[in-house]
Amino acid sequence: MNPENYYEVIAADLDRFATVPDEVLWEIVTLDGRCLWLVPADETPEWDEEELTDRELAARLCAECPARRACLELELRVAGADSVGVWGGLSDEDRRALYPVWRARRGRMGGPSS
Repeated sequence: MNPENYYEVIAADLDRFATVPDEVLWEIVTLDGRCLWLVPADETPEWDEEELTDRELAARLCAECPARRACLELELRVAGADSVGVWGGLSDEDRRALYPVWRARRGRMGGPSS
């Protein structure tokens, strides 16, 4: 799959959140997001002994997160192409590439395109 198709597939997957209010997305992310319950629960990830960058660790943590797509949707709405770090399992470079595709889909759907 070429990168353009990759971002189109992700943007299409996010369409299910198009009508979900920001407050509801925030609630999903804060209640179900692994990053928000793993650390406060003092749980140590299995890869604790591995030497990984913060980005690699975050991406691994996001990979199995039940709120990953809601988190990505919320981040695209709130920060757009200006965010940094890993959100929804994607690096800032990937989100910057995804953002115009996501925004164009929202424009075609007739909804807000942040």
